Amino acid sequence: MGYDAACTLRYGRRTAPGTAWLEHKELVFRGPFRLVIPLNGIQAATASGGRLEVRFGGTVAEFQIGAAAAKWAQRITNPPSRLDKLGVKAGMRVALVGVSDEDFVRELAKREARAVRGAPKTGAAPADIIFYAASTRDALEQLAALARRLSPAGALWVVRKKGPDSPVTEAETMAAGKRAGLVDVKVVSFSETHTAEKFVIPVAKRAGRRPSSSASPRKRR
Repeated sequence: MGYDAACTLRYGRRTAPGTAWLEHKELVFRGPFRLVIPLNGIQAATASGGRLEVRFGGTVAEFQIGAAAAKWAQRITNPPSRLDKLGVKAGMRVALVGVSDEDFVRELAKREARAVRGAPKTGAAPADIIFYAASTRDALEQLAALARRLSPAGALWVVRKKGPDSPVTEAETMAAGKRAGLVDVKVVSFSETHTAEKFVIPVAKRAGRRPSSSASPRKRR
C-alpha cells in the first residue's frame, strides 16, 4: 500500500517512538520493539485527534501519527481492490497477453472493462492497459512491440512470478522496459504468486500517438 509515517506507538504497557508501515497485508511498527499486525486480523481501525486506534486479537494499539491518521484508518477499513491498484476503470480497453488468471478475467468483467485476449491488432483501437505475462527473459523483448499497441497515456503491466526462483527478475524487467523506451512507475502484488510492474510511455514521446476512444488518461501514483 506504500504508507509510512514517523509515530509514537502505545501498546500494552509500552510506549515508544518509531516508524509505522501500512503494507499489503500487514501494519508494521519498527522502533525499540517490533509489532506486526495482519490486516485480516484487525477488528476495527478508527482515527481521532491524530491518533490511529487499531483493535486486534482482543487488544488495542494506538499510533500517534498526526493528520494522516484518518487516511490510514480509511485504507485499513476499506482497502483498494486489485483492479483499483492496477488502475482499471469501467469502459477501458484491456488486453490480456498470456495472462490466464480466470479470477482476474471475472473481475474485469464485473468492472465492465472491455477485455480481450491478445494484443490489439494493427489498425485496431489501442489498449488503455495491457497485462503481459513474462515467464522467460526472452519474453521481455516483446515490450517495445506491445507498447506500440498502447494509447498515449496507457499502461503496460508486466506480470511475473514472485520470489528468488522467478525466471525473470525485477532488474531484468526494469532493464527491458528501459530498452523499450518506457518508464517504470509502480509495482503491485498481482496475486499470491505473481507481481506486476507498471510501465508507461514518457510524456515527451506521447505527442502524435493515436489516442484511445475509451476512458480518459489516468494520473500516476
